[in-house]
Amino acid sequence: MKAIKPLVFAMAAVAAMSGVAKADYIAGESVTVLQGFKAGGGSDALAQLTQPYLTKYLGADFVNQYIPGATGAIAWTRLAKQTEPDGTTISITNTPMLMTNYIMNDAITYSISELTPIANIVTDPGIIVVAKDSPYKTAQEFLDAARKNPGTITVGNSGVGGDDFFSTILIERAADLQFQKVPFQGDGPSWTAAMGGKIDASFNNLGITFPQIQAGNLRPLAIFAEERVDMLPDVPTLKELGIDVVAGSSRGYSAPANIPEEARAQLIEAMKKMAADPDFQKDAAARALFINFKAGSDYEQFLAEQEKTFGEVWEAVKDDVQAK
Repeated sequence: MKAIKPLVFAMAAVAAMSGVAKADYIAGESVTVLQGFKAGGGSDALAQLTQPYLTKYLGADFVNQYIPGATGAIAWTRLAKQTEPDGTTISITNTPMLMTNYIMNDAITYSISELTPIANIVTDPGIIVVAKDSPYKTAQEFLDAARKNPGTITVGNSGVGGDDFFSTILIERAADLQFQKVPFQGDGPSWTAAMGGKIDASFNNLGITFPQIQAGNLRPLAIFAEERVDMLPDVPTLKELGIDVVAGSSRGYSAPANIPEEARAQLIEAMKKMAADPDFQKDAAARALFINFKAGSDYEQFLAEQEKTFGEVWEAVKDDVQAK
């Protein structure tokens, strides 16, 4: 089965929704969405999935603005510190990098306290992928090679501080391994490098890499979930391989602090309707994106808990990481 490009999904969804009565969003007819990563990564996957539905339920068009760099920090700094809080600009917010940026780097000065969390939409489990012609046919072969050649097996991630970066550290610590970590400006460039044989593997996310897995361009080796997933029943979890690591990335939407309460309420209501829409649920499943909806104060609490958790993880590993 050939992979269906996100644009096709988006166009089909828009076509199906034409003629649907729209609500009147108080902030206007257009919403700019800041994306802190290049097109083709996790933020873009979420945008392509959600925004036709949000247009249906909110009555506003969504325009994506890509501002890659510093693991999303450039876009999120702009959101927190340079964006008018009028409801016309929001951003896709990804964990853990939303918090680990400033947890790890004192030069980054925004924080989640300067944002208005709207809703989390999906949680995307981590995965190891290699090129279709990679010498590593199984996860065990890959792990054995890393054990025999410490520090030489190249593993891509979405950038220092991202979920893939932390997943690599957690796996290294849990399995007594050492990889050569290669940061990229987003998940897309990381899996592209693995597919082209420029790195040995990409530690990535299932939803982002699933179209290339379906197309046969990437080979999945292991998934960072509690249990195997239905769409890849033959791919083992890290736990099955004796590595007690469960990890991934959650993605949702946030606005600057102090946006009008009515605008926030309208955004949340549109996202609630979207999450309950059977067509949206089918589209998410087709892209291997797992809906994990948390809105308003629940999303705010989730981000605060993530900030605490990854702050503790960084404190535990930073001396070792910075020494390498």
